[in-house]
Amino acid sequence: MRMNRSKKPCVLVVCFAFLWLKTGMAQAAESVAGDVYMLDFCPVTGEKLGSMGDPVVYKHDGRDIRFCCAACEPKFKEDPAKYLKTIDAKIVELQKPWYPLETCIVSGEKLGAMGDPIDYVYKNRLVRFCCEGCIAKFEAGAAEYLKKLDEAVIAKQLAAYPLQMCLVMEDKKITDRSGPVDFVLGNRLYRFCCNTCVRNFKANPQKYISKLDEALKKK
Repeated sequence: MRMNRSKKPCVLVVCFAFLWLKTGMAQAAESVAGDVYMLDFCPVTGEKLGSMGDPVVYKHDGRDIRFCCAACEPKFKEDPAKYLKTIDAKIVELQKPWYPLETCIVSGEKLGAMGDPIDYVYKNRLVRFCCEGCIAKFEAGAAEYLKKLDEAVIAKQLAAYPLQMCLVMEDKKITDRSGPVDFVLGNRLYRFCCNTCVRNFKANPQKYISKLDEALKKK
């Protein structure tokens, strides 16, 4: 059967549209990198990160994990669920006091209105839901929900932020270069003078988190 030539452009348009949509969906899924590992200890040995040289960075299903040494990586791979349970429990403990919302990020329902809130760790970030049914909806649109969560963190913590100087370049005010750059990690706000400092912060967050903690104590 011979195809009518007039239909070919339509077929091509549909094909290109499908490929564009598929590529866009894939890019959207990949864009949710998650938070860097911000705990100060190795999940396998419990040793302080940095005590045995530079931490070993490992990606588990796209999630940032850090070890005290290369020997811990194969041990983690033997039973990741065991170590992720330890990581998640500590993340919930540390991030819950900073969590900015009293409502579910998905449904808008008040947390606790449907029983105990669900504390869920998504790529090293605590997210709280009114019920388990909201988890799948969140994961389907994680980038959008995390953006809203970041905005809520900034709105709640900005006024009380204790530093006018950049956390990384301590001789620079946060307004000196292209800043202030507001960055959220672990449901906490950190402010920098430029994006280069954000990258340096992510490489070794514990080095700088302690500085902010000290500043908050003095305020």
